[in-house]
Amino acid sequence: MSVSAEISSLIEPILQRHAWRPDRLVQVLREVQEAVDFISDETAAHLAEALKIPYAQVHSTRDFYAFFYRENRGRYRVLFSDNITDRMAGNQALFEHMAKRLKLERGKVSDDGLVSIDYCSCTGMCDQGPAILVNNRAITRMTLRRVDEICDLIRGQVPLDKWPAEFFRVDDNIRRADMLLGTPHEPGKAVRAAIARGRDGMLAEMKLSNLRGRGGAGFTTAVKWEACRNAPATPRYIVCNADEGEPGTFKDRVLLQSYAGRVFEGMVIAAWTVGASHGFLYLRGEYLYLLQPLEAYLAGMRAAGLLGRDIGGVAGFDFDIEIHLGAGAYVCGEETALIESLEGKAGRPRVRPPFPVTSGYMGKPTVVNNVETLCKVTEIAINGGAWYEAIGTKQSTGTKILSVAGDCARPGLYEYAFGVRIAQVLEDCGAQEAIAVQVSGASGVCLSEREFGRRIAFEDVPTAGSFMIFGKQRDLFEVARNFAHFFAHESCGFCTPCRVGTVLMKEIMDKIAEGRGTQYEMNELLRLQQVLKPGSHCGLGQTAGNAVADTVQKFRPAYERRLAETDFVPAFDLDAALSRARELAGRDDAAAHLGEEA
Repeated sequence: MSVSAEISSLIEPILQRHAWRPDRLVQVLREVQEAVDFISDETAAHLAEALKIPYAQVHSTRDFYAFFYRENRGRYRVLFSDNITDRMAGNQALFEHMAKRLKLERGKVSDDGLVSIDYCSCTGMCDQGPAILVNNRAITRMTLRRVDEICDLIRGQVPLDKWPAEFFRVDDNIRRADMLLGTPHEPGKAVRAAIARGRDGMLAEMKLSNLRGRGGAGFTTAVKWEACRNAPATPRYIVCNADEGEPGTFKDRVLLQSYAGRVFEGMVIAAWTVGASHGFLYLRGEYLYLLQPLEAYLAGMRAAGLLGRDIGGVAGFDFDIEIHLGAGAYVCGEETALIESLEGKAGRPRVRPPFPVTSGYMGKPTVVNNVETLCKVTEIAINGGAWYEAIGTKQSTGTKILSVAGDCARPGLYEYAFGVRIAQVLEDCGAQEAIAVQVSGASGVCLSEREFGRRIAFEDVPTAGSFMIFGKQRDLFEVARNFAHFFAHESCGFCTPCRVGTVLMKEIMDKIAEGRGTQYEMNELLRLQQVLKPGSHCGLGQTAGNAVADTVQKFRPAYERRLAETDFVPAFDLDAALSRARELAGRDDAAAHLGEEA
């Protein structure tokens, strides 16, 4: 298989820019697709030969990520965000309107090869949806009028950079600021403070602060840093996990858009403390619009002596950061899957141990921290661990940023000291008739009204940041069904419990939605949760059934009103499936039907 001379000439500069490094495969694939629209088998074979890696590796990596295409999907690739908050805002009606205007079916390419439309998972724009991606660029606040305008631009073949700038506006929507969002950033102050404390002193302050990771797991940051620092191998790496794919979460997007200095300085301080020489920011593919501004910010830090060689005037303190862009894989939010992606592979979670702190990127000691966690590091460097530890609760120190969306008057970011009650958040955002809150996204916990007195804290209701609100008009069955479809789509397929279990859960939810479910299906949903939770390889499968299990227990009437009266209804109608065969045979007599006498 070979590519044309024209395509080869477009690919060669990309390979050269990445120094023909196989570990840069995901970035190479992304840039090649931008240049030639899709990655054919011929193009994949060309890349395999150029990078000196097996064709199977390029093939499997391309096919793993949702934003890579092996066939032409059009010059304009339109994806509608299909998170539950987008559905609540009317995304499906907008999708149907665009499909009608463009005379297209879902997932199909127009006859002239110009455009395709489809759905994708949450795009991180839940506070200003419905949202879409056009060639991976986010467009917010979709309306029927905006759909019509976009259809006209596509039919007129207007380049994206000529579209109205208002389409691409992404607001911060900061509604409540506290110690992080409400404090001005002085470039370099945190780095200079950390250097003044010394490497040992900075680690001591981190221990005193009891800072826990803000990505969801809540692992103590200082413990992670110390394990990496004590690992004998070198070099060491710092990775910022900005693959914010949990439905309903968008705090990291705002931090990267308006607080990038805190994020990057947090990485520099981590490097100073553990002795790392290189860092990566793994940016989710849906945040492509942030890539150039972040690259510009890094260039400014280098010019200011805050990145590169001899940082802060300290001889030998050499550390730099590069940005890797994801390509649409929720599972890459798991730290070992993210590292696999950084190495140019499909992002499937690794078997642990060993853990990244001893054997991470390229088998070397690696710290992986969340965006918000790294911002918190700068606060500790400046103010000290004791100051930080005094805020929040004993087990959950400091503040937490919540991404609030759904049925409320004021969606956006809310920052509170840990320990805030659910009811307080609902009051602040103007959610007057809430019946449920999904905390920490699709993988989190669904709280009913009787639980609104609980608190946001690791010892009560832990969260990665998502806070989706559902009013009395909402159907909690449909909420859980949306999440079931999400997990079935996002499973990496590595382990059988998750690969099979998530699909079975989705199919059972669909069967109930069609009115063919019974008590048998209700029992099966809970049984599947008991298989997924202990049997899955990583957190995706372990938490995939949470929303279904919670809503079955707390909002059971939403399920039962859909159930058939019989004890069991087959999910597959064999006789109906044979209808096409009867049509081809020209028969419809009794003998051609199952269960009927000749």
